[in-house]
Amino acid sequence: MTTATVNGIDVYYEVHGVADGPWVLNIGGTGGDLRQTFPARSPLNEHFRVLHYDQRGLGRTDKPDADYTMADYADDAAALIETVAGGRCHVVGTSFGGMVALNLVARRPDLVDRLVLLVTSPGGDHASYRLPLLQQMDPDEAFPIRMRLLDERWHPEAVEPIPGLGGIYDFIVAQQQAAPSPDVQAGLDRQLGARDGHDVVDALGTIHHPTLVGAGRHDGLAPVANSMVLAEHIPGATLEVFDGGHLMTFQDARAWPTVVDFLRAGS
Repeated sequence: MTTATVNGIDVYYEVHGVADGPWVLNIGGTGGDLRQTFPARSPLNEHFRVLHYDQRGLGRTDKPDADYTMADYADDAAALIETVAGGRCHVVGTSFGGMVALNLVARRPDLVDRLVLLVTSPGGDHASYRLPLLQQMDPDEAFPIRMRLLDERWHPEAVEPIPGLGGIYDFIVAQQQAAPSPDVQAGLDRQLGARDGHDVVDALGTIHHPTLVGAGRHDGLAPVANSMVLAEHIPGATLEVFDGGHLMTFQDARAWPTVVDFLRAGS
């Protein structure tokens, strides 16, 4: 098991892709665990040397018994870049990972080359849906809300309940219905607590890195309007709206090629 000791914790990470390619830090979403997100299959690996990792409180990374903040997550990412990549690299953040990426670039702009923000939000008055609300509901009541947050078109009786997901639809359903173990739930609760404090709206104008913002047209969790705020306030940012919801990287075949082309333009 490969770990790096950063900020007093051991962070589990994997490096995949092109051995001598440009470095990319890939930051995953809420509850992300590399045992479930299959980093070896990432389309980024075909073109870059990609650093994937489990964030604090999750997966095989340490789980400190304390409250977490967005600064903690950003500083973990910064230290991991310095320790493993050895310096400045591209950063791709998806959902909660995009929030971490925004805090990272605000705190340590020297470590970020090109920035990709997928299905995420700046926080404040433009926050993503508050997931702790679902934690308080009966699981059967919460399930349809979870599915429509992933894609507002969700229709369980349709031939294709969420357009574009194909064979992974059943896997997504199982993930949304699964009850986390107490250990996993504790880390998730701390992550969600940090997420509730995410607010980089006032810092967006200070981000001068080439930035691509990607949104899913039918995303209920991180609506397109929030991506528009990011693109409008980050100088020179480009907004791409894809045909899908929160899982638009699986739903729209244009998504990953667009990300790859944007990153390669700076390599």
